[in-house]
Amino acid sequence: MSTTGTTGTTGIPGTTGVPAPKSAARPRRRLRLPGIGALFVSPYVLFVTAVFAVPLGYTIWISFHRFYFTAPGTDIDTPWVGLRNYQDVFSDPVVQRSFLNIAIFLVINVPLTVVLALVLASALNAKLPFRSFFRAAYYLPYVTASVALVAVWQYLFGTDGLLNTALGDLAPDPSWLVNSSLAMPVIAVFVTWKQLGFFVMLYLAALQSVPKELYESAAIDGAGRVRSFLSVTVPGVRHATTLVTVFAVITGSNLFSEPYLLTGGGGPDHASSSPVLVMYQKGIEQAHPDFAAALGVVLVVFVVVLALVARKFTEKGAE
Repeated sequence: MSTTGTTGTTGIPGTTGVPAPKSAARPRRRLRLPGIGALFVSPYVLFVTAVFAVPLGYTIWISFHRFYFTAPGTDIDTPWVGLRNYQDVFSDPVVQRSFLNIAIFLVINVPLTVVLALVLASALNAKLPFRSFFRAAYYLPYVTASVALVAVWQYLFGTDGLLNTALGDLAPDPSWLVNSSLAMPVIAVFVTWKQLGFFVMLYLAALQSVPKELYESAAIDGAGRVRSFLSVTVPGVRHATTLVTVFAVITGSNLFSEPYLLTGGGGPDHASSSPVLVMYQKGIEQAHPDFAAALGVVLVVFVVVLALVARKFTEKGAE
């Protein structure tokens, strides 16, 4: 008995009468033209090159030369000085104090931002009355001009401000913003409050991807709200925590407007100066752009290293 009726021409059971496919008839892959992808990417590449790469490269070049601001069309020598500008940066006590100030700022601002943003996002993610109102209220300071918010905080923390009036004899002397020990912590709290709404929104978006079944399983196992928060919410938004931490480190390291406006340019006695503020003062006000360029390069390296460490720390802690 022929086996053709049971196996067909393909020799596979159940395929009676089905012709065998041609082994050489594979669809040819069309070559994709790289020019089309490059066409769509080119606007962003040009933007990054014009706004970031070219200025950064020019800044690095300035940092190795004696450079001066001149009128357009004026030709002036810019001699090579090697690492002289970097030596001046590392030996400057104002620069050293500014990096210490940023370290104090980040120690206060980053943990406070992560914890408060996650707690508030979890609360606002629940079904609460007037939930939309509270979400907008927390986001409003982030989109409000810094000048207007600084005026409010100066009224609160000024020498004759509302907080000192309420504290009476318990008020610090000197006052908050003119106290060398309290100026930077107050700025850190101010920046945390101002930017909190943005990070709350990031966590709210991340919470939408946490399965509700995990909370139900935790409740069945007898976990309360705190335990569910620690065991379900925190691990569920670990990638958002990494993003929030890195973003807070980068924005905090580039602090400028808050100390410039709140303390009148880094006072008292540079207790609230930041590296970016010192760059502005040295490069623009004191006409030493080469020093400012070297400080800018050092700050870029500092921020990149710190952001990588923060990312590694948060990802390792989430494992």
